[in-house]
Amino acid sequence: MGRGTAAVIIVVVTQLKKTPTAVVSVNVGRWRSDLDALLARIAPAFARIETRQNAKRLTQAMMAHLERRNCWTLAEHAGETGPWRFQHLLSRARWDDARIRSETRAWASEHLSTGAGPRVLAVDETGDLKKGTATVGVQRQYSGTAGRIENCQLAVYLALAAAGGHAAVDVRLYMPKAWTDDPARCAAAGVPEQVGFATKPRLAGDMIEAALDAGIGADFAVGDEAYGINPELRRQLQRRRLSYVLAVACTTPVTVAAGKTTAAATLEQAGVAWQNRSTGNDAKGLRRYDWAWIDLVGEGEGHAHLLARRNRRTGELAYYLTWTAAPVPLQTLVTVAGMRWRIEETFQGAKELAGLDEHQVRTWTSWHRWITLAMLAYAFLAVARARETDSQAADMIPLTCNEIRHLLISAIAPDLDWLHRLRWSTWRRHHQATAKRLHYQRQLALAA
Repeated sequence: MGRGTAAVIIVVVTQLKKTPTAVVSVNVGRWRSDLDALLARIAPAFARIETRQNAKRLTQAMMAHLERRNCWTLAEHAGETGPWRFQHLLSRARWDDARIRSETRAWASEHLSTGAGPRVLAVDETGDLKKGTATVGVQRQYSGTAGRIENCQLAVYLALAAAGGHAAVDVRLYMPKAWTDDPARCAAAGVPEQVGFATKPRLAGDMIEAALDAGIGADFAVGDEAYGINPELRRQLQRRRLSYVLAVACTTPVTVAAGKTTAAATLEQAGVAWQNRSTGNDAKGLRRYDWAWIDLVGEGEGHAHLLARRNRRTGELAYYLTWTAAPVPLQTLVTVAGMRWRIEETFQGAKELAGLDEHQVRTWTSWHRWITLAMLAYAFLAVARARETDSQAADMIPLTCNEIRHLLISAIAPDLDWLHRLRWSTWRRHHQATAKRLHYQRQLALAA
């Protein structure tokens, strides 16, 4: 039976010691059916069947084991004779990437929100380092990914985290004022005229509003300090009756019964009793910290608290503002605070497994289309992992997104001969020689 028609792969794992051999059934056929079902669900977003087929091929290729992901390497992996179909798909073909993101959001909610535990909408930003000034949204700005000021793009993402798993479900590209105040520059990058400047908390609030309006079930919103210190975002969440646990700085002003002060001063003056609680499990066991909470006033209807976390080894403190429409126990807030890191894990997984940050595109349209297909690919892997979690043997960890990607791509990757690789090598070197010659001609013309 060939790789392309495999329905079930039987993986035999032999223990290093003299123990019985474990045999595990991995249903690659079901993963292929699920991927086809997801792609069929987004079919109405495409104007032509050829465009939809190219999107499927590109999405599958984005999950491949490649050193770099761009239209050249992905087209070679997919068996194409050149990158033109994928380049056309990202830049000029007619299809609705916003509709695909909406369907991805619904797909993830339907399959990841099952089971016990809170359903959390997490917001955060990530930056992609870039050169030059022509790529849409790029400028020198602080990137948390790099940990310093760099020439980069920034985008704010919304992730859904629940008991079943986590995945990015929406995105907004951050457009600095240097861009929105320059209509000619925006027009050259294909930015729609209606796009104006919006802060990152405003972008996060817009995505949360859109998710709730679409019927996405959520119990809490979480975010780091950049979002927690924004009072308008907190008021927006309260208006939607969406509870939140938002990280804040130690200098953030808060109001307690005794008056207005800062988060750090409130904790020092209150003489709180610390409680040892776990935020959940990871590969190394329970994540335990000391926690305390203090009632706040002036945060509108509902129940507001300052939540503090203390590292049991270093004594380092972290602060959160929380609000719930109804009373909840401390452990619920602790659990939700720990789920904020799911969006960081989503970034890492989507970048490693689906090339979220490897786009080599410049325009508004092509950027959104690449990001959309990468989000789609990772959401599929997250859902596949959630469906496999309960069917694993007791002596091994459940299938991870990386392992599912590895097995699926190994089963469906096209068999490519030596002549295909040789043709691509010839094409690349010819294309690069032409580009080099044109660059030299341009430099000579500018110098004349």
